[in-house]
Amino acid sequence: MRILIYGAGALGQALGCLLAADGHRIDLLLRPRFVRDIKQQGLRVTGLFGDFSVPPGRIGLAVHPDECRQHRYDYILLTTKSHDTAEAAARIATFPDFGHVVSLQNGCGNLERLTTRFGNERCLAGRVITGFEITAPATVTITVHADAVHIGGSVPGKTPEAASRLASCLSRAGLPTMAVEDVISDLFAKLLYNCALNPLGAILGVPYGALGEKRSSRRIMDRVMDETFAVIRALGGRLEWPDADAYRRHFYQTLLPATAGHRPSMLQDLENGKPTEVEALVGYVAARGAELGLETPASDLLADQIRFLQANNTPYRNQDHGPA
Repeated sequence: MRILIYGAGALGQALGCLLAADGHRIDLLLRPRFVRDIKQQGLRVTGLFGDFSVPPGRIGLAVHPDECRQHRYDYILLTTKSHDTAEAAARIATFPDFGHVVSLQNGCGNLERLTTRFGNERCLAGRVITGFEITAPATVTITVHADAVHIGGSVPGKTPEAASRLASCLSRAGLPTMAVEDVISDLFAKLLYNCALNPLGAILGVPYGALGEKRSSRRIMDRVMDETFAVIRALGGRLEWPDADAYRRHFYQTLLPATAGHRPSMLQDLENGKPTEVEALVGYVAARGAELGLETPASDLLADQIRFLQANNTPYRNQDHGPA
């Protein structure tokens, strides 16, 4: 298959390497700073699932969407930050022909933006709770893995054939993936996980595991989980846990230990002076809560603190400081 990975940072470059190594024709749309190293060295993925590599010239590299318009892609995997979704959808809409667009992004609202532009039949989404980090030029390390990638359609209750085909493709390439009937529920579950960990870890400057070590940080995460669970339920979202307490047990017993070493993506963004995905995470919870008449004080506070750091370009860099 021919696949475009649109917005290829750590996740996108890892997917590109795995898929190209498995024989697929891959193009990466990525920032110019990555191009020279990949042209010279090819791409390498290392970490939890083993070592994979492709030689120089095996993967197509583009820095502007117009460079990709002449190709017909079976899938366009969207791995941009959530705040770039609308612009990416507008660019993709100018492509003369393609199969399916797949959001593999953090947060909520991305799939809805894509379906508004392209319709339900052409849009898929994936829940990814595996950690990827660029650890050297042209090298991505898979650092943590909590569960298989889930791929599904925009209409719960059925598994699109295109989702099954892509899931099989990714699994064969080395990344455990499964097609599901209700990826929306999975995205809401990931929202719970991300809202509890990502903003607080970024503000305190620590990996996920450190947040579970102190009662003070656990109290904050518990409040965020309560608020996020309530908003999801009020939106009509389905979750596999009956209440926030049941989710909390799963979170502390299973999810947090599996990803304890991961550094929050928001922290990495702030360290690099880049915008964060706050509006698709705790900002999303706060905004939807306000619309629904639900109070979300913990989410409001975390969102405002991230916005402050982002607006003032003052990243929290003291990695020796843990939660109080």
